[in-house]
Amino acid sequence: MNKEQRLKKRHNAEKRFRFYGLASILLAIFFVFFLLNAIFSKGSGAFLKTTIDVEVNFNAETLELSEKPTTEDLENADYYDLAIDSILNVINVSGLDEEKSLINLFSPDYEYEIRRFLINNPNVLKQTVVLKLTSSDDFDQLHKGNYPRELPEDRRRIDNFQLNIYDTLVKEDKVDKIFNSYLFTKGDSRNPELAGIGGALVGSFFTIVITLLLSFPIAIAASIYLEEFAPKNKITDFIEININNLAAVPSIVFGLLGLGILLGTFHLPRSTPLVAGITLALMTLPRIIIPCRASLKAVPPSIREGALAIGASKVQSVMHHVVPLAIPGTLSGTIIGLAQALGETAPLILIGMVAFVVDIPSIPTDPSASLPVQVYLWSEQAERGFVEKTSATIMVLLSFLITLNFIAVYLRQKFERKW
Repeated sequence: MNKEQRLKKRHNAEKRFRFYGLASILLAIFFVFFLLNAIFSKGSGAFLKTTIDVEVNFNAETLELSEKPTTEDLENADYYDLAIDSILNVINVSGLDEEKSLINLFSPDYEYEIRRFLINNPNVLKQTVVLKLTSSDDFDQLHKGNYPRELPEDRRRIDNFQLNIYDTLVKEDKVDKIFNSYLFTKGDSRNPELAGIGGALVGSFFTIVITLLLSFPIAIAASIYLEEFAPKNKITDFIEININNLAAVPSIVFGLLGLGILLGTFHLPRSTPLVAGITLALMTLPRIIIPCRASLKAVPPSIREGALAIGASKVQSVMHHVVPLAIPGTLSGTIIGLAQALGETAPLILIGMVAFVVDIPSIPTDPSASLPVQVYLWSEQAERGFVEKTSATIMVLLSFLITLNFIAVYLRQKFERKW
């Protein structure tokens, strides 16, 4: 093989290498878009809910209210009869079975929706108002086109009579789709149309705040000491090796640590953001220490030497000159570590954050869920509404993670100095 043939062979190998690299990137992009399309196509419908227009006559006699009721009177009034009468007037039905079929097309929250409306608008008392009441999950999925009507009646959760009611209501323009505020303002529920991620959002917020407050100062202090002040000997080498090993430990191991120590020894409340934050802080510590030390190491020695040359002490040279220059890399590493902690599920499952929690937590010691755990819980449900809610929760979680990563990249590019 002569020189020209070897050169041609090398060029062909380079072209194949470039082709393989480009093909790999395009294939990865294709799978990412395929995944995002599957998530968005299933989850976008959860941001809307189906409502049915119902005329409600706020009769003071039916509610057994006085002429000028107080807010307490409105809260304690019995709205059940008013709600049932209003629903049965939506369409003409006869017999208990037909009435029950009509009522089942509404969510179990209809009585409380009417109650909340009157409490927020007490001036409508003695008036007739058209309210948009939330429909049941089956009705909602039917209106969104996710419910197969062609199936035999014995294989459908909506019978033929309810299908006729739906067609009549659509023809009379009494069915509408509006923004689903329940998705962000309510906690978990057994009914898909009433389930929301409000509790999981607040729980994740408390968890991440506790993780940040515990891990960030400890990681910064450890990084500065190990990189700037600690003597180089076998002990520090042993510590550095174990920090790197801890960063590679599966997250479920930290869940076992939280289960055994925080719950088993200290008896902290189970299924709370407090325990979750402490557990994730332990997991995040090495993942913040490593980029923080890399940022400190990237500062040129001339900065330290110059500070010492003009009379600064070792502590002054580090705290006043080195650390400020390492802040961009430190912040970006911290944000990426928190983003990773936000998406963790395994350690939270082990510390009991898989409980069914309806209420939204007000303090970190209240039981709650988190966004990734909520995805795990809803993914096991069979109802079509929970399939939508699962994908919608993934969309919200992905938006937070992408935002945090963009912030990390922005901080690094804006404040990083080139040496």
